[in-house]
Amino acid sequence: MTIYIDDDQLLFHLQGNNTSYVMQVIRDGYLAHLYWGKRVHSYRGSNKIIFMERGFSPNPDASDRTFSLDTLPQEYPAYGNGDFRIPAYQIQLDNGSIVTDLRYKKHRMYKGKPKLKGLPSTYVEDDNEAETLEIIMEDRMLGLTATLAYSLYADRDVITRSVQFDNQGSQNLKILRALSTSVDFRDDEFELITLYGAHINEKNIERRRIVPGIQMVDSCRGASSPQQAPFLALVRKGTDEDQGEVYAFNLVYSGNFTAQVQVDPYRNTRVSIGINPFDFSWLLEPGETFQTPEVILVYTAKGLGDMSRIYHDLYSKRLCRVPFRDRVRPILINNWEATYFDFDAEKIEQIANEANQLGIELFVLDDGWFGKRDDSKSSLGDWVVNQRKLPNGLADLANRVRNLGMEFGLWFEPEMVSIDSELYRTHPDWCLQVPDRPHTLGRNQLVLDLSRQDVCDYVIKALSDILSDAPITYVKWDMNRHMTDIGSMALSPERQRETAHRYILGLYKIMEEITARFPNILFESCSSGGGRFDAGMLYYMPQIWTSDNTDAICRLKIQYGTSLVYPPITMGAHVSSVPNHQVGRMTPLETRGYVAMSGNLGYELDLTKLTEEEKEAVKEQIALYKEIRPLIQFGRFYRIFNPFDGNEAAWNFVSEDQSEAAAYYFKVLSQPAAPLRTIKFKGLHPDYVYENVESGELFGGDELMNVGITLSTIKQDFSSMFWRFKKHSV
Repeated sequence: MTIYIDDDQLLFHLQGNNTSYVMQVIRDGYLAHLYWGKRVHSYRGSNKIIFMERGFSPNPDASDRTFSLDTLPQEYPAYGNGDFRIPAYQIQLDNGSIVTDLRYKKHRMYKGKPKLKGLPSTYVEDDNEAETLEIIMEDRMLGLTATLAYSLYADRDVITRSVQFDNQGSQNLKILRALSTSVDFRDDEFELITLYGAHINEKNIERRRIVPGIQMVDSCRGASSPQQAPFLALVRKGTDEDQGEVYAFNLVYSGNFTAQVQVDPYRNTRVSIGINPFDFSWLLEPGETFQTPEVILVYTAKGLGDMSRIYHDLYSKRLCRVPFRDRVRPILINNWEATYFDFDAEKIEQIANEANQLGIELFVLDDGWFGKRDDSKSSLGDWVVNQRKLPNGLADLANRVRNLGMEFGLWFEPEMVSIDSELYRTHPDWCLQVPDRPHTLGRNQLVLDLSRQDVCDYVIKALSDILSDAPITYVKWDMNRHMTDIGSMALSPERQRETAHRYILGLYKIMEEITARFPNILFESCSSGGGRFDAGMLYYMPQIWTSDNTDAICRLKIQYGTSLVYPPITMGAHVSSVPNHQVGRMTPLETRGYVAMSGNLGYELDLTKLTEEEKEAVKEQIALYKEIRPLIQFGRFYRIFNPFDGNEAAWNFVSEDQSEAAAYYFKVLSQPAAPLRTIKFKGLHPDYVYENVESGELFGGDELMNVGITLSTIKQDFSSMFWRFKKHSV
């Protein structure tokens, strides 16, 4: 791994173990993109840019009608001086114009990877893990510079990109668009993969051929959203789990985003991703800077599975942070679907007592413990204990749970406020709002204005008081509505369109402060499930509630789609009661357990209502998961059968040393005259002999991967199978 720089030709070659990324400063200071793909030992310009005259493509130099920015592959393109494609940035001047002209000024390279001011990002623990190249572009007339930062990770085939704008001039500038990455490809032979969905139906995989024009996914909801994810991948035709070229982009950001692909008339493809320019601007005064979020770029020629494992390895080791990054995650019971708002201390203690006897390690008290909260209509923002439900306080309940031998966790929704709350009555100006317009409610609540420092200070203090008062080791941080009436009573008119981004910066500031104050609390992010499952949140909270949909069959797709980018250790996955509360389906307890064991196992049901047979089955599930938990949470994940393609799903986990594996198979509906199926496992060592832990049978790793195991016929809907293999010691 290294970054090669030819200072004479101003050519930059970022070379990883299996990938190369090449760019060059060409005539008059333009930064051109030359190549991104499979690693080359040395780039000598074999794919030269061919300059030719194109109709309606303007020319910066009137004497050369073959040179146009409209056809030049660029690293960070502008609009207004000849390129009619999607720009990476737009700046408005005091005179109202938006024409800017960034040209190469200088570059610098150093070992390591810097933090981004106010934003989450991947990191290094040793400067030798990465090298960073900064290319400084300048508009001399404005005194504006844009520092394009590229960090190349050793041994990971990962490049990160971000941009910092500096106003070194004398006039105010207004940023209208500041994307984090733009990449130009010189062909359009791609299919586009994105992740779409809705509440309780997150992370569906969409794959389609790209066509001339713009294909875009985005969010203008104030959150990364369940509707679209801040991720896209371009893949070559025929690419599958195990082979084919993949070019992937994932934004480390939790707010409004855009990710788009544009195919121009000459079959060139431009990919760009970053903060959504819709309803966004940022006033950049002289001497000020603006930092864009980070984008993680991954290239592989080994298919979607390899892309996922590259992301999984990076995010689990260099995005999630210690101490919980390296700790096994506890098995929990959450009372939400068991009680909803209707509980008291005695009911909670009864559930906790049953949980302890089954081997569960953590009790999580969900919504309803604070203020006068008996339904979703009141008390958000009033983070004081509900004395009617918990007359002896939260610390008393927590200690009662701990005396049973379990840890205690708590639900919060810190970003919201109810109109029926003491907080709103005292500070009605503290929510997002537009003057003289009525509020738009969502789930009977409003969004606190986290662009304000006083609001952030309140949230930090209110949460800190609770977390300091009781022995709490886990927090579920929820966010159950998206932004409307986006405006701040604390911002001037020319800064109102900064509100949504300032909100996210305020949220990150709160999370940084709270997680630093309470380093031994495990924080789990939630947004009605997977409504904010993104890389930005994982920097502060190393696991996320994957979906409010706990139905095991729905979860096959939800967890499979989520795994495209995010590792299983980040996914909260619970066994719930049947009929399922979201879809009404009846599924076997074994299948519910195996699906939930494929992430961070938990339970969300009333344990006091289980039969003795069910309790024994849950006890066995928990005992098994404790045995294989390090493998599931820290092993490599391989997808085998895709539930989006048919009636079954399968995946397996392999330890890093390949000495142990666990595999799961799920069949949705039983079928008449069904063909016999063989499952071929992945990621094993071909030269190892593995023992089937249950049967004692011995198989070579190559046999398990290439020949496979014939699946037995099960005449039951929603059936499942499980295998566990260990390296056999001769």
